[in-house]
Amino acid sequence: MNKSIELVKKLEGVQTVETISKELNVKRSTAINIAHKLRKEGYLENWMGRRKRLYKITPKKNIRIGNPGFYEILDKYSRIKLIVPYEHRVIGKRLTVEEALIRAVKTKNIRIIIVSLELFNHIENWRLLSKLAEEEKLERFVGALYDAARTIIKVRRMDKRVRNKLLKGKVKRKHLLLSVKSKDLKEIEKRWNIYLPINKADLMMYKEW
Repeated sequence: MNKSIELVKKLEGVQTVETISKELNVKRSTAINIAHKLRKEGYLENWMGRRKRLYKITPKKNIRIGNPGFYEILDKYSRIKLIVPYEHRVIGKRLTVEEALIRAVKTKNIRIIIVSLELFNHIENWRLLSKLAEEEKLERFVGALYDAARTIIKVRRMDKRVRNKLLKGKVKRKHLLLSVKSKDLKEIEKRWNIYLPINKADLMMYKEW
């Protein structure tokens, strides 16, 4: 029997990450991965509870239209998994990795930003990334996050011309998140003349997955 079908039979109904973990006797991170797998295959639908995110799991597959959205791209390329807040699909076009990375930075959500760092290893068009960053006045933040990613994971080498352009970029403000500064990525902050909302301890999540 298909492994996913077996999981669906065990978990059919309304679940949370905690109940999946308890029912299958697995770690929380494994429960999140299982939820992602079942959602990707159409067996799981996200619901919003009053305090916790709920999952409706059913043997009847959901029919999905359009192309992969922001969260699916993060899920595809990053080893760290998110609890997806809602289904996001793109109609009439395909969302590029470059666009997804800029969207991640714009969320100003620390976990989403950390998860998105692995997208740097899948950039196909550095000039497009630079153009999108310039439009959002995020050039120096993108450059700094690239350097932060290099301290913990393997990423593709950035085009030198693009790097120099990012270094000269303008930003609306030096803080990406309120007045938060990094405790131990200060050399990178100094190089890019901005402040990052992440620390080396945050990046260690990549060693746990």
